[in-house]
Amino acid sequence: MGHDGSMTAKQIVPPALTQIRRATLDDVAALVALENSVFATDRISERSFRRLIARGHQATLVAEGAAGLCGYVTVLFHAGSSLARIYSIAVAPDARGGGHARALMEGAAAAATAEERAFIRLETRVDNLPAQTLFKSLGYRAFGHYPDYYEDHADAIRMEKMLAPEAPPRLLPVPYYRQTLDFTCGPAALLMAMRALEPSRPMEPTEEMRLWREATTIFMTSGLGGCGSRGLALAAWRRGFAVELFAPDGDAMFIDSVRRPEKKEVMRLVEADFAAELATTSVRAVEQPLGVETLAERIEAGAIPIVLVSTWRTSGQKQPHWVTVVGLDRRFVYINDPWVYKDRSPMDSIHMPIARADFARMSRWGRGKARAALVLSRRTVA
Repeated sequence: MGHDGSMTAKQIVPPALTQIRRATLDDVAALVALENSVFATDRISERSFRRLIARGHQATLVAEGAAGLCGYVTVLFHAGSSLARIYSIAVAPDARGGGHARALMEGAAAAATAEERAFIRLETRVDNLPAQTLFKSLGYRAFGHYPDYYEDHADAIRMEKMLAPEAPPRLLPVPYYRQTLDFTCGPAALLMAMRALEPSRPMEPTEEMRLWREATTIFMTSGLGGCGSRGLALAAWRRGFAVELFAPDGDAMFIDSVRRPEKKEVMRLVEADFAAELATTSVRAVEQPLGVETLAERIEAGAIPIVLVSTWRTSGQKQPHWVTVVGLDRRFVYINDPWVYKDRSPMDSIHMPIARADFARMSRWGRGKARAALVLSRRTVA
């Protein structure tokens, strides 16, 4: 089995079971017929099957017997994280009970391991008890229940399996919030952190926009302005939270993203105003980056960090972006990413595992390698 996910028949064909092999474009017609025979809603189209098979960062495997193709599984490998996700699995009705689903799932796990993924995840209908039984027997555990997930409004259970032999990580109970607009990642990340610390705190678009108005830097490379660390720190402090601000860079955040002198001057004025107000608050300013050891200490104490990262590794675009950190272990930092990337499920942005070394590289943005983070906790009353 190679690093590119390729696998030989010997490696993935279970004894006495139908052959499991990689799908090709010649299988598309049979895959569409199988899809239509199994699913009444949420069907994958012919065009989508062709795109899946032709694209990288995925493996579509088929089960093939004497009567032809009788099952398939598609597993996706997302850039920038250590996740693999079972996108879809199906076995023909007249072929069930023959071990094909188990063989396909084992093939998917083998492909994910070849891609050096540490976790493999899936969603299944809450009423599909046979599937849940199979997945549990293969080592998957349930870790989320999502209402109205499918096209017919059925609920989903989310399940996960560790492909590395380690104990599941202990993660902070941080709820997920998807940013509403392209430029509101900071407010969305802040909403998740505040709601985790104060469950009655609203987590909805009105508050998201209110936070953005308070914290925006006015300008960015294009479009409306993003939110810098000082503005977000002030917004959290005003709402009653204790805040540590890790911002070693003294200049206006994101100022290198604009070229026109008048825009730069506006951003400097905004940042100077934020800094002046911060000096009147109890926000603790730390003029150094938030290191992994400090990150671990704060999380162990129940505080919630939000960290500025670059999206280059996750989307291929160099954009500043705020994420909420929900835990870490020996190998990974786990984040809730408020952005849902193209061709991915919102579930892929929850508890996303990032290798520690990759997270350290992501936690810098722009030519100046700017680093910034906030750590929120409950404010103690004297």
